[in-house]
Amino acid sequence: MWELLLVISIISGIGIFGAVFLAQNIINSLNKAVSVVREVEKGNRKIDFKDIPNDEIGDLLHTLKKMLKSLGISEQLILEEKRKSDELLLNILPEEVANELKEKGSAEAKHFSNVTVLFTDFKGFTTVAEKLTPQQLVNELDACFKAFDEIMGKYAIEKIKTVGDAYLAVCGLPLPNTQHAENMVHAAIEILSFMEIRKQLLGDFTFEIRIGIHTGDVVAGIVGLKKFAYDIWGDTVNVAARMEQNSEAGKINISQNTYELIKDKFTCYYRGEIQAKNKGPLGMYFIENEY
Repeated sequence: MWELLLVISIISGIGIFGAVFLAQNIINSLNKAVSVVREVEKGNRKIDFKDIPNDEIGDLLHTLKKMLKSLGISEQLILEEKRKSDELLLNILPEEVANELKEKGSAEAKHFSNVTVLFTDFKGFTTVAEKLTPQQLVNELDACFKAFDEIMGKYAIEKIKTVGDAYLAVCGLPLPNTQHAENMVHAAIEILSFMEIRKQLLGDFTFEIRIGIHTGDVVAGIVGLKKFAYDIWGDTVNVAARMEQNSEAGKINISQNTYELIKDKFTCYYRGEIQAKNKGPLGMYFIENEY
């Protein structure tokens, strides 16, 4: 009889020990699962999945590991696409305007009282274009305007747009710049230098350039829904265009307003006046060189 009791006791002990061992494993698995879930709630994607138990809870943790890996890849793709979209937006808009657009969903038009506007245009564009294939023409415009863009970047100048063979830029917005006129003249001189060197290299297969500059007030803002653009408006833009139209190839023609701001930095040649609608006579000067 005592032998039977001994066997029953041994079996009972083994059962109790096994139950305790199983319960402890379950508790350990649950603790591991709770720890992982808490890290996920904190936004942690780099979770330590070592010592995953080999049970049903472990299977769930392995599944969670795979899901987090896929989520991490998706997040990286989203961040990369966001970076690309931000870069594209900055190619269209000034940084301050782009940030306002992202934060508010819109950007208010603003008035700027002290800015300098530049217009450039290629003399005899049609004549040169007739000598080039369509692709050669586009390539040459692209090469010139890319160089202009780099020059604008050096002097904190905001490129506004190109229209055909014309190039429009402004200095002094969206952030104020006390050297807006001086910076624009420096940029214009570099543009002339670039085009002169290019003319020596390519001859009749590139362009001669006219440049006009005027200083005054503008309104700037975003227009359009599709293919929207940051643009500027006002008499200052119109006068800058008149300065360009009355310039000469290889020359920088500036208005009286601009002259008053840069006359101590550059040698200028007075050219006389032109009549402008609603503006009266406008004095003009050619930039000769820097003092």
